[in-house]
Amino acid sequence: MPDMDQARAVLRSTFGFEAFRPGQEDIVAAMLAGDNVLAVMPTGAGKSLCFQIPALLRDGVSIVVSPLVALMTDQVAALRLSGVEAETINSSRSYDDNAASWRRVAAGQTKLLYISPERLMTERMLAALGRLPVSLIAVDEAHCISRWGPAFRPDYEDLARLGQFFPGVPLAALTATADEATRNDITAKLFGGGGRVFVAGFDRPNIRLGVAMRRDRKRQLLEFVRSRPADSGIVYCLSRKQTEETARFLAGEGLRALPYHAGMDAAARTANQNVFMTEPGVVMVATIAFGMGIDKPDVRYVFHASLPGTMEAYYQEIGRAGRDGAAAEALMLYGLDDLRMRRMFIDQEDSDADHKRREHKRLDTLVAYCESPSCRRQALLAYFGEAIAPCGNCDVCLDPPELADGTDAARLAARVVRATGQVFGAAHLVDVLRGADTEKIRKSGHDRLKEHGAGRETPKEEWRSLIRQMVAAGLFQLDVKGYGGLSLTDKAAGLLAGDDAFHYRLDAFKAGGAKKPKPAVAAADLSAAEADLFQHLKALRLELAQAQGVPPYVIFPDKALADMAARKPRTADDFAQVHGVGKAKLEKFAAPFLGAIADFLEAGPGA
Repeated sequence: MPDMDQARAVLRSTFGFEAFRPGQEDIVAAMLAGDNVLAVMPTGAGKSLCFQIPALLRDGVSIVVSPLVALMTDQVAALRLSGVEAETINSSRSYDDNAASWRRVAAGQTKLLYISPERLMTERMLAALGRLPVSLIAVDEAHCISRWGPAFRPDYEDLARLGQFFPGVPLAALTATADEATRNDITAKLFGGGGRVFVAGFDRPNIRLGVAMRRDRKRQLLEFVRSRPADSGIVYCLSRKQTEETARFLAGEGLRALPYHAGMDAAARTANQNVFMTEPGVVMVATIAFGMGIDKPDVRYVFHASLPGTMEAYYQEIGRAGRDGAAAEALMLYGLDDLRMRRMFIDQEDSDADHKRREHKRLDTLVAYCESPSCRRQALLAYFGEAIAPCGNCDVCLDPPELADGTDAARLAARVVRATGQVFGAAHLVDVLRGADTEKIRKSGHDRLKEHGAGRETPKEEWRSLIRQMVAAGLFQLDVKGYGGLSLTDKAAGLLAGDDAFHYRLDAFKAGGAKKPKPAVAAADLSAAEADLFQHLKALRLELAQAQGVPPYVIFPDKALADMAARKPRTADDFAQVHGVGKAKLEKFAAPFLGAIADFLEAGPGA
């Protein structure tokens, strides 16, 4: 059985990394040991390496289940550049190309086969793979298997049968987006409830979070994008019509903006995506159709022109920014008309009442995040069960809003939650607070509570806003999986005991001037001369990427180019020490990059 010493050797020789990132090593060790594993890691934390290294060390072929052709194509291209024999069989390739790939797989020449769930779970493919020594099956974007997740795909659910066809073969499920209910659903379906679960954390501290009340969507967007002219960014819109209009508006203002939505011609969508992936300073204006598989590391911002659907969707979408670890921004515009539209979308879904109820509760948590009176990141991570100190990198931490003392009202709301048994939703609690005379209140005996009517002087909408802000502040826990009941958290004990205070936005819906976000910090700590060399190396990388038909980050990430600019390697041995340079990339790219560095240094500053 391969061990971790061999894993570290492959990490260095093949991928060019000196050490595993936080969270990777334990996951790799579990996979090498043959355990079934669910790994939840934030975007950009290196999920792919967690199954790629065990795949290279275990005998036989490993199968990687991936939801998108673009994602499969990019990962295979990146692996081949690192000297790894990898193949993909998918609908975008010709029959002859797919057949040639299969022959290499069948002949034992391939270590990793990337395939969609639809193609994998056909009788013919399962039978063919059943005759091969399959060593590992990795399910990427595993939240797609769960009906609790934000992007359920019925074709993924069929993967629950994998254990029947490949008994004894270890299964790995990987995702960046899975709350506790989703994690339990994934392990139940793939592993029969067993397996090891690793949650590496959800925080992306390099992304500055912000929310602004929408006043003038176009003007707010234009100010934001114009202040970042050289940056690549994504603007998410609610509808196809809004996407087209916004892209035309930005283009009319002289910006490089392209639309992307499911209603476009497939060739036009692909062409726009390719421009965004390979050229700098492009703004992609998109619906959520522009989603998984967008593995561009240097997206510097994500701007939500409209409210996303859920906290999970929001987390996924902002996660497309700053995958290189450098500073990035996420700004969301928040308006009541978006909330109305989201409610309408849920009500019009072709789904049962239980599903609609859950989706409304998910939307409630997103609204609570928008109205949060305290650190945005605390509210976001609390949703996924993670507690942190105030982040110092969100609009609330950097520019605290004016708050009102809501301690007495919050204690009253908490007492009502406790007195009613911690099972009722916000609507019923507000009715109790305001002294409503409903059948539900009478039947539950809540009209006899001393708190009944104690908050009748406060308007209903203000109570609802305060309760949402208490959810965002971690005082109440919302049961999304159940019926939306609110329960007290440990944090609420201090409030009820009289030890803690609570401040909230008195009128969260009040329109007003949002302050201009502060600029992001520099992407790399380089001197002026090193920054010039860094740009020179980026231009070379773009040329090489275009010549090979791959995204630039597949050649080298920005972090590697910054390391080159700082180290200024002169020899192949020097170049081998650069972050991200493995054996294959040393052979392929040492000459052009060393030549570019030598030419730049010889020309001198300002040349």
